[in-house]
Amino acid sequence: MPESKLRSIVLLVLAEMVTMSLWFTSAAVLPDMIREAAIGPMRQALLSTSVQGGFVVGALIVAISGIADRFDPRRVFALAALAAALANAVLLIAPLGGDMAITVRFATGMLLAGVYPVGMKIAVGWGTADRGLLIGLVVGALTLGSSMPYLAAFLGGADWRITVVTVSLLACLGAVLVLATGLGPHHARSPRFEPGAIRLAWTNRTIRNAYLGYFGHMWELYAMWAWVGVAAAASYGATMNDAAAESLGKLTAFIAIGLGGLVCVAAGLLADRIGKAEVTIIAMAASGTAALLTAITFGGPVWITFILIVIWGIAVIPDSAQFSALVADACPAHLSGSLLTLQTALGFTLTIATVQLTPILADYFGWPMVIAVMAFGPAIGILAMMPLRRAAPSPSTK
Repeated sequence: MPESKLRSIVLLVLAEMVTMSLWFTSAAVLPDMIREAAIGPMRQALLSTSVQGGFVVGALIVAISGIADRFDPRRVFALAALAAALANAVLLIAPLGGDMAITVRFATGMLLAGVYPVGMKIAVGWGTADRGLLIGLVVGALTLGSSMPYLAAFLGGADWRITVVTVSLLACLGAVLVLATGLGPHHARSPRFEPGAIRLAWTNRTIRNAYLGYFGHMWELYAMWAWVGVAAAASYGATMNDAAAESLGKLTAFIAIGLGGLVCVAAGLLADRIGKAEVTIIAMAASGTAALLTAITFGGPVWITFILIVIWGIAVIPDSAQFSALVADACPAHLSGSLLTLQTALGFTLTIATVQLTPILADYFGWPMVIAVMAFGPAIGILAMMPLRRAAPSPSTK
């Protein structure tokens, strides 16, 4: 890998990781907030789903306006990161679980739409043959960043304000880092908004199936990420005291999500060798199975639940990058920013329902049933990706 490319990708990955730590700030510190103020189940869920909703609105704005394709994506990323850090910091003065807190979480999500998909736009400009790896690195960075609030909450103990300050400062660092990256030789700009970018999402078979597979993936992913710490603590609570179960739940969430981010890199390398669709199928089969096993053993020995959740976390994310890589491969370079952003916008629209309903349904039906239902998403995703597998070599070419 040329030095300029390596330097830019490393800086981009670091910028993506520290900025996306904003996403699960409220989810990571929610138990500590609840001890300080009474926050009802509906508002607990809104603190997470408002981020999803904000991201959808922001992503649609980016996709329809073509911001990521018309302007320097590094500047878009940096401005969005700084504004998101400021919005997140408002949690320090907002009433816990109140309208202001929910509003600033919405604003944070909206601004992060200028970070994650725009980061993918920068990454795909640096290569074609290794695109699975490049986007895998970005998604791995997002995943590690998503786990960081859980680590900060675990280390910070019951003082949730330390976590909020820490991740806000990290996002500011991300804005500085991304400005030091370069744009690759395959980067292309669109001089104006092209409605054809939106139409192509439906008329191109590869893009359409990649979108559908991504929806199945998203059905499971953010419901798992947002509530795995709470669910793990509930399972551990069957055999441990509440304080110990809650602390171990935070650590479990950090390890499960963080290790998934590391596997994204290996999955990207594998995808460039055996096929992107093939990697998504393997990952979804593994994550769906792990979800079912976690549901079956819920409330059992702590070590079994811990291992299964970690396996689930490892398997639930590596396919994400490859859905995006398939879209980038199938679309014109100057439209990649809009189509990648539209993909994430539609996928995150689905997560608004899954993240919001997960704790409510868990109260009615219990965590095992809700976790088992998450496995439906990977099953649908596998069906969507089967037609996109590489053709088997003929006997004469083996």
